[in-house]
Amino acid sequence: MKRYFALLLLFLSLNIFAQSPVEDKMGSWFTYGATYRISDKVSVSNVVQSWHYEIADNFNFLFTNLAFNYHISPKLTTSVAYGWMDIDSGFEKSGPHTYENRTYEQLGYKHKLANLPIDHRLRLEQRFLNKPAPTENVMHNRIRYRVGTKITLNKTLFIRLNNEFIWTIQTQKNDGFTENRAYGALGINIFKAANLQVGYLNRKISGLDLHRLQLGFFYKVDFRKKTE
Repeated sequence: MKRYFALLLLFLSLNIFAQSPVEDKMGSWFTYGATYRISDKVSVSNVVQSWHYEIADNFNFLFTNLAFNYHISPKLTTSVAYGWMDIDSGFEKSGPHTYENRTYEQLGYKHKLANLPIDHRLRLEQRFLNKPAPTENVMHNRIRYRVGTKITLNKTLFIRLNNEFIWTIQTQKNDGFTENRAYGALGINIFKAANLQVGYLNRKISGLDLHRLQLGFFYKVDFRKKTE
């Protein structure tokens, strides 16, 4: 167990030095995620996120989405989703807001490496950005790949680690850019169907090195009929 805590502390200690004003601030991401299992093959999930440039202050981004998932097997899942976003690009004070409609298609795969559970997520996104006038509205296509693991410490505690690479495809209307999100958290199983995660996310984007405290609540509901 000491080894796992040392690994988490090492992960959280990376990239702690900042240069710009927005980098100097420790921001926050609050997440609520729920999955509703309808049948052996079908589930519905939704996520709500609120991002802040500072901890619980200085609003940056509101993310909401609803996804329909088809479970091909216990290891392989496909998803389609729609989301709506409100983006405030102002840091020191509220700036013009951009509103986004987003769709995506996703493939999820789980397996074990030795005794370590590994999960992969490959996502194709279409982002329709309604920018403030006089800027022209744009569409971005993104490819996202995330790999992660969950390390169980005991019945109550676990460690969650993942890294995600995001690539925006360049077009005549927008420049392509990349982003990397590295995340580490301590998870607490509140009860069988719900857990709380407290951790740190390092976001590298457009030359910025951003640091975010993450607090997430995740809940699962199973509507399948139980057999006697």
